[in-house]
Amino acid sequence: MKNFDYSLFVEINNLSYIFFVGYVDEHNNFKLVYKSEVPLEGMKDNSVSDLDSAFNVIKENIFLMEQKLNFTFKETILILENFKPTFINFSGYKKLNGSQVLRENITYILNTLKSCVDKFELKKKVLHIFNSKFILDNKKIDNLPIGLFGDFYSHELSFVLISSNDYKNLEIIFDRCNLKIKKTYIKSFIKGAYLSETFNNKETFFQIKIENNNSKIFYFENNSLKYEQDFEFGSDIIVKDISKITSLKIDNVKDILSNIELKKDDLSEDEILEEKFFKNCIFRKIKKKLIYEIALARANEVLELLILNNINLKHYKQFSKKIFFDFNDQLHLKSLKEIFKDAFMDENHYEMEFLENVSNENILNTANRLVHYGWKKEAIPVTQFEKSLIARFFDAIFG
Repeated sequence: MKNFDYSLFVEINNLSYIFFVGYVDEHNNFKLVYKSEVPLEGMKDNSVSDLDSAFNVIKENIFLMEQKLNFTFKETILILENFKPTFINFSGYKKLNGSQVLRENITYILNTLKSCVDKFELKKKVLHIFNSKFILDNKKIDNLPIGLFGDFYSHELSFVLISSNDYKNLEIIFDRCNLKIKKTYIKSFIKGAYLSETFNNKETFFQIKIENNNSKIFYFENNSLKYEQDFEFGSDIIVKDISKITSLKIDNVKDILSNIELKKDDLSEDEILEEKFFKNCIFRKIKKKLIYEIALARANEVLELLILNNINLKHYKQFSKKIFFDFNDQLHLKSLKEIFKDAFMDENHYEMEFLENVSNENILNTANRLVHYGWKKEAIPVTQFEKSLIARFFDAIFG
């Protein structure tokens, strides 16, 4: 293993900074050799709140990492999960009158729409642009229709943006660490690309992730990230609900949910919790079925908020009923995972897929491929130079 093959990824999420280092092996797979996770500092309300504090913790951990690996990094890839991106989806058009769709037509549409976004979103920076939809004469086309003939062409682009000030602050932080930001990715995009590649090139779907005290849903359409939404609740509201109704302590509830299986078909009416679950409190006869019913009722409410009654997703639910569900296994609340499965069973018009073992290596392997090879639906604007007055004059005359 040679040092110059190392790549540095820095993830910034709701709770922590995570530093990943790895290399690409002979089979073109990313191999993780270093990981360090430290509490989030200098970030508040999904924004950079204290530049010096953020710089100090990042600089210190990069220094420790470089000392351990005996290697100096010059660049990094950022993975962002807590900067509340903005999503814009809109289309450009070209009248063809029976002629071919040319690459120049598509380049013109792309640059025109990008210019519109830049003009009206002065305080935002575009991180991702996706070629999300191609329609030729009212017919959806799977790929860029260059060379095809038609009368009217519509091209939809999906933009993902974050605050320009936040991005500038990140550039300052890493520049002070002597690191250039090579690429910046929204983590939902990486996850979407991973799921698409892993599940037979599935192009359109929702993904739900439930953590301890937060949740997220994102929508991927035609291999393009089109929307995501964060929620300030997670599995903790179920634990707290059980604790409140049964008067059990939070730790006791977590112990129960971690060590017994609460399955609908396996619970009898009279089965009660064993005495071992009443640590530091008086034993009482509490039915397991009561615990299950409380958790199931709250899980149904969570799903209603995330997707079933989420008005922000009403439009997108017309196009997909596929949902990938990711329950954080690190919580060790195995009963809750099963209870969410039961909750989804009542929604049989949705196609559910419960994710297992989505490791850091899986996500980083996908991120590494995106860095080096791009993504099939990513769009890259082409710089257009300002034409001289004479050139514009001849264009106006001769078209």
